[in-house]
Amino acid sequence: MQLGFVSAILPEFDLRQVLNLAKEIGYDCVEIMCWPEGKSDRRYAGITHIDVDQLNKNRVKEIHQLVNETGVKISGLGYYPNPLTPDRKEALLAINHLKRIIKAAASLELKNINTFVGRDWSKSATDNWPLFLKTWKPLIALAEKNKVKIGIENCPMLFTADEWPGGKNLATTPAIWRKMFADISSDYFGLNYDPSHLIWQHMNYLKPIQEFKNKLFHVHAKDARLDQAQLDEVGVMAHPNTYHTPKLPGLGDVDWGKLFSHLTDAGYRGAVCVEVEDRAYEGSLEDRKRSLVQAHAYLRQYIV
Repeated sequence: MQLGFVSAILPEFDLRQVLNLAKEIGYDCVEIMCWPEGKSDRRYAGITHIDVDQLNKNRVKEIHQLVNETGVKISGLGYYPNPLTPDRKEALLAINHLKRIIKAAASLELKNINTFVGRDWSKSATDNWPLFLKTWKPLIALAEKNKVKIGIENCPMLFTADEWPGGKNLATTPAIWRKMFADISSDYFGLNYDPSHLIWQHMNYLKPIQEFKNKLFHVHAKDARLDQAQLDEVGVMAHPNTYHTPKLPGLGDVDWGKLFSHLTDAGYRGAVCVEVEDRAYEGSLEDRKRSLVQAHAYLRQYIV
């Protein structure tokens, strides 16, 4: 396995600075954010460390040189929009940019991109299914053609009032993953697995690893702490941000020793990238850099 981090936590850095910091701390890789410039106001979104719209042969060469100089690999390209949003203009922008990212990954000789399936949050999973198939069959076909694996993160995107009641990402549970991978059967369609999202859904975050071991393309290392006293007050039907808090690995309810035990038993040998969404470490750039140092120190015991 390789230990990395998600570059979204460093919006003021350019690619060279991101990779140099990763080298300085001791990370093996980084998941590089590739949003369209200025296209999102959501937290941790809209970050562009590789602009795929400007990715010509010279830029590809520069990026390869940066990777060689630092010794820090790119685990994948990341872009997390909502391709199934009922706003069709927004959906088309997301879909077209995903196509560019797939082609960019191929030109950079990368094997992975990571994203969301998306969802119309006002509809049931069943009612989202026809649009899911219509949208994603061509995207997966393009991924197959370019030999690039697409890892879908399992975050429900169901935290705030504007995402209620269904959330903005369909791929949230093993039952849905099973149906997704049956209806779009491809070796290039899998998961960017984040255990923290199962924690606050009160699900077993270890059990899916064995069943979906061949679909684990990438892993996010983020923790979550449930506030049982607050949950007792508001219940599971409340907005999840009212009863859980994203934390750095080791500061929440994920048992990381057990998680890595299950990953190794499943034969996983890919990237595990720290995703910093811990507000306690967001006061300044120095705090965010310190979060990456702390997460690296904690997780390195599991990845030598």
